[in-house]
This record gives sequence, structure tokens and C-alpha cells, in this order.
Amino acid sequence: MTIFVCVSCRRDLGDGAESFDQPGHGLVEMLQARLRDGGQTGVAVTPVDCLAVCKRPCTVALAGADKWTYLIGDLDPDSHAGEIISAALSFAASENGIVPWRERPASFRKGVIARVPPISVSEAIES
Repeated sequence: MTIFVCVSCRRDLGDGAESFDQPGHGLVEMLQARLRDGGQTGVAVTPVDCLAVCKRPCTVALAGADKWTYLIGDLDPDSHAGEIISAALSFAASENGIVPWRERPASFRKGVIARVPPISVSEAIES
């Protein structure tokens, strides 16, 4: 499975037009380090230029073969990195990507933007 992290989202830091950061870059590095240090080899972290949810940084997508894809926003790299990894591991362990509501971290319950149904490669070719 893959955690896609938007690295172009801008988080406002103040009143000025140039008063922002792009926290996705740090989140990618943090997630990769924690997964590596924890010996988790079945989860990839991939930066993406845009997930089109610019008003809800940081935004991630959890995706896997034949699984529902989740798009989650309003994540803070410092306080939610552990929850992102926990959710990703639950997602990876699930048969279809659906993690029961009560097993989802609070940041995921509050931050869900979309859940997209899986499409198999054979279905896509037939279409």
C-alpha cells in the first residue's frame, strides 16, 4: 500500500502573502523515517505535487491494490504522524481497505474528504 502525501499544500503562518510553509515535505520525511525505524516494509510513502485539497493541508491518500482509497485532510505533521502510520497499517491489513470507524484515529474520522471505490486492472481494461 502507499501513503501519498501532497507536498504542494500551503499552510498559512500569518497575514503576509509569503507567510506560509509547505508541511507535506517534512511529513514525507517523517513518515519514511518512522516506517524505516519500525521495520515496516509493506508501506511506501510517495510525495505528490497536488491532491487538489489546497484548503485542508496536510492531505494524504491511502491507496492499495483492490482496496478503497481514502483521502484525508487537516493533518498536522508533528501531532498526526503516528496516527497516519497506525491508520496505514490498519488499512494495509484490511481485506478491502475499509477500516472500521471506531478503529480509525480521531484525525482520520474528522479529516476524511473522500473514500473512492477500488477498480481492478481487469475492469479498467474491459471498460
